[in-house]
Amino acid sequence: MELTQELCKAARGLKQWSVKELAEAAGLSVDTLRSFESGRTKRLSVGNQNAAVTAFEAAGIEFIPENGGGAGVRFAERGKGGQRHSSSHPA
Repeated sequence: MELTQELCKAARGLKQWSVKELAEAAGLSVDTLRSFESGRTKRLSVGNQNAAVTAFEAAGIEFIPENGGGAGVRFAERGKGGQRHSSSHPA
């Protein structure tokens, strides 16, 4: 899966993270992320993309693959009260 500008912004929006907060969580520079999200940089390097995706996933964001309906992001499965759980049954 390629992390697009739109998916990155959407994932940040779900977490209510600023660019600075994502940069800190992913170990990337604020300038790198701003350049990417604004479209000045068309794509992140593989290493930077992996770092951003890993940070989002560690924070409870799940990336939905493009499967005919388009790629997207959502919160990973959570239990009652917003807590994540490992059960295979949706909350």
